[in-house]
Amino acid sequence: MVRILICYASFSGNTKETAEIIDDIFSTKGHSTLLHRIGSGPAPDPSRFDAMLVGTFTWGKGKTPEIVKDFVYEIGYKPPSVYVFGTGDTQFGGDALFCHAAEKLAAFYHSSFEPLKIEQSPRGSQEKTVKKWTEGVLNQCLKHLTK
Repeated sequence: MVRILICYASFSGNTKETAEIIDDIFSTKGHSTLLHRIGSGPAPDPSRFDAMLVGTFTWGKGKTPEIVKDFVYEIGYKPPSVYVFGTGDTQFGGDALFCHAAEKLAAFYHSSFEPLKIEQSPRGSQEKTVKKWTEGVLNQCLKHLTK
């Protein structure tokens, strides 16, 4: 069983919805998860988990929201297994800035897995993308645990 911390920031609800889909996939497969909305209280201790997933939206023209930056600062260190997902909108900055906050977080945490990038809502055909990404993260987590 993998213990997963899923933290997310969401204003429009798209990143929350993505986090909930990811949480459901892990839970359905019998893994232990904690879903934490960034800014809703103190950050959980990532050292109690096998992996931490961080979800963010992209603010303005490719910026990471201050609430997410505050969360990273509150954690105070870079946990070893961090995976990043994000939601964005190509109408604000085009492809070059699409989900740029997720890309920056993945680089900051030296994530070994490409960030998941969702255009607005994860509903519909994008749910398959979320599922495929989550299963890839799970496989990578399981590999790390068996080493």
